[in-house]
Amino acid sequence: MKHLLNLLAAIALLVWGIQMVRTGILRVFGANLRQLIARGVRTQLLAVLSGVGVTAVVQSSTATALIVSAFVGQGMISLMAALTVMLGADVGSALMAVVFSLDLSWLSPLCIFVGVVLYVTRQDGKAGRVGRVLIGLGLMLLALRLITEATLVLTQSEVVRTLLMALTSDITLEIMTGAILAIVSYSSLATVLLVATLAGSGGIPTEVALGLVVGANLGSGLLAVLTTLRASVQTRQVPIGNLLFKMVGALVMIPAIGLWHTHIQALVPDKVSQVVLFHLAFNAMVTLLCLPLTGLIAKAVAKITPKEEVSAALSRPHHLDASALSTPSLAISCAAREALHLADLVETMLNGLKTVWQTDDQKLSGELRAMDDQVDSLYSAIKYYMTKISRSELDEGEGRRWTEIISFTINMEQVGDLVERVLQDVEDKKIKKGRQFSQAGLLEINEMHDHLVANLRLAMSVFLTSNVRDAQKLLEEKNRFRELELAYAATHLNRLAENTIQSIETSSLHIDIISDLKRINSLLCSVAYPVLEANSAIARLHPAAAEVPVTPNERL
Repeated sequence: MKHLLNLLAAIALLVWGIQMVRTGILRVFGANLRQLIARGVRTQLLAVLSGVGVTAVVQSSTATALIVSAFVGQGMISLMAALTVMLGADVGSALMAVVFSLDLSWLSPLCIFVGVVLYVTRQDGKAGRVGRVLIGLGLMLLALRLITEATLVLTQSEVVRTLLMALTSDITLEIMTGAILAIVSYSSLATVLLVATLAGSGGIPTEVALGLVVGANLGSGLLAVLTTLRASVQTRQVPIGNLLFKMVGALVMIPAIGLWHTHIQALVPDKVSQVVLFHLAFNAMVTLLCLPLTGLIAKAVAKITPKEEVSAALSRPHHLDASALSTPSLAISCAAREALHLADLVETMLNGLKTVWQTDDQKLSGELRAMDDQVDSLYSAIKYYMTKISRSELDEGEGRRWTEIISFTINMEQVGDLVERVLQDVEDKKIKKGRQFSQAGLLEINEMHDHLVANLRLAMSVFLTSNVRDAQKLLEEKNRFRELELAYAATHLNRLAENTIQSIETSSLHIDIISDLKRINSLLCSVAYPVLEANSAIARLHPAAAEVPVTPNERL
């Protein structure tokens, strides 16, 4: 019993070490890995190489699948390019299995020692995250040695030998066992290393190990499919296509297991090497067979999973991919894109506002006011998504971007509320009472509205690009809009003094609209503050423009 617990603990340590390496790498190099994939899909060869490179670093083809799936879901790369990347990702995972099968026991204490020193001394910095990766590597190597030692003892038991002999009778059972191990451990790499170590220590026959490797590959593909079950259709397409690749590989390699076992012994006597090289041959064969067929596979997957019809309810989040949460930098990008979607809704409301007060279209006013519920719903979805992103895993720049997204979405939600209020006032004080603005008054609020729409678009640009010059321009617009408000309030009072009937009837509404438009403009212009503060540019502005903005926490 003690030796069985030692084996289970060693297996758990191996899985935990791989998890530490994967999360550590994503925290340190997440943005760079995304850029590597995004830039590496220009040709098939580059796509395959980028998949190999990213997975060799992350040590998980499943993690690469989730990143690539998120890209497809956001429309950043095509499904065919993503499937090509995944062919390389599987080869990269197999190459890492070969590397870890070598005798690297001397490296384990060094990695753990250096990793602990870095993590303890620089826990919150990049050095601490690198230390976490080194600790994970050391634990993986230590776990492999412990698995070998525990297996050697267990294989001396007659009961264990009888159980292991049951696996040799059925290739289907071997494949199912390998797939279950890969899903439970959340890593085909851990499963392959475990199986290879067991085979090397005599725990299981080599032929059984090869069947388990085939199952581990299928389990890895199935794991990515299960992980993205609740994602959008476009996001689910990559794991499904990759699973089809692995099924092709299984159909080709299962009949070759006997031939491999017979002929590889003369070339490679070491049983561990026989197993990991079979894993590499499996994925290399899949790449060679399926690379010319990625276009056909992509079309087949698209037919299996037809695109969702765009819902008439624009409040449905388009970019909040749950699978991207495992890569914080990618999740930040998803949230930023959704924030712009929220701003598009607000722009629709703002554009319709002008039409309503010009045409007295009460039906349109009702539709626009209903859109505020959609804005609120989308804002809540973004906020909830952002709370799932661990801020401790973000670097300084990503942490600042997290705050900017929260601030931007709060402002957009408040703008939606103000537009809804103006629409309600127009209905109650103008449309239902049959009143009209004076010609001069209508021209004034139309001009203020046009400035507001332009500022909204400029605010969206500043949020997207963080351009300092545009941010300065946006903040300068705050002063111009204030001057415009004061000037038009004065001219409205002049019309009242001249006893202009239309101005008298709509005076309360006119003043309220001017005031609310100014508040909306202030919310839009506050988008510039984080950009200017990050670049130490706010002090160069006119003091009146450099008002201290309300912080997101205070608004919450």
